[in-house]
Amino acid sequence: MAAPGLILHTYFRSSSAARLRIALNLKGIQYKSVYVNLGTGEQTTPAYLALNPSGTVPLLVHGAPGGDISIGQSVAALEYLEEVFTTTAALLPSLEDSAGRAFVRELVSVVVADMQPVTSLRLQAAIEKGGMDTAEWTRTWTTRGLVVYEKLLAREGRKEGRFSYGDSPTLADVCLVPALWNATGNGLDLSQYPKLNDVFREMQALEAVQNAHWQRQGDTPAGLKI
Repeated sequence: MAAPGLILHTYFRSSSAARLRIALNLKGIQYKSVYVNLGTGEQTTPAYLALNPSGTVPLLVHGAPGGDISIGQSVAALEYLEEVFTTTAALLPSLEDSAGRAFVRELVSVVVADMQPVTSLRLQAAIEKGGMDTAEWTRTWTTRGLVVYEKLLAREGRKEGRFSYGDSPTLADVCLVPALWNATGNGLDLSQYPKLNDVFREMQALEAVQNAHWQRQGDTPAGLKI
C-alpha cells in the first residue's frame, strides 16, 4: 500500500524502531527509512532534536494535507497506523472484542514498560558508568518480563491460536519479537517459556518479520548483515 510522505527514522539495533518496521511490513505499507546512528550520537544533534525532542528512535513522520504528523514514541505510532490505515491487516482485535484489545495492550505494556527499557542504550550506558554488570542486569530484568508474558499467555479465557492472541499477529507480537531478539542475543533460553517460544517461532517464519530483522537493515554494518 502506498503511503506518500511516510518516513521512519530508525536505527538497525533499536528494538523500538523494529516494532515499527515489523508493523509496517505486516500491514504492507511502503515507507522511506532515514537512518539515525545512535552509536555516534546522531540522535543528540540539534537537527535531530528539532525533529524529536526525546532524542530517540523511532520517529514516524506522515505527510498530511494539514501538515506533517510526527510521532516519536513507538506505541503511539503503532496505534496511529492502526487508526489511519484501516484497510490493511489489523494488528488489534475488532472493536467488538474489548477484552481482547485490552489483553493485547496489556502484553504490549509488559514488553515496552517492563522489558525493553532495561536494554536501551541510554540505560545501559548509565548502568555501566555505575560499575554494574550490564549483561547480568539485562538478563535479570528481561527474565522477569518473560515470566510474566508466559503466564499471561496461559491465562484462562485467552483466545488460543498461533500468536499471542488468536491466529493472526497483533501489536503484542510486533513488540515481543524485537525483545526476544535481544533476549536470545543475551543468552537467555526461550525453551523455558514454551507458549512464548511458539509465538516467536510463528512470527519469525513470516517474511515481514524477517525483512525487519536488525541484521537486514540498510544501516546494518557489513560485518553483521545476513
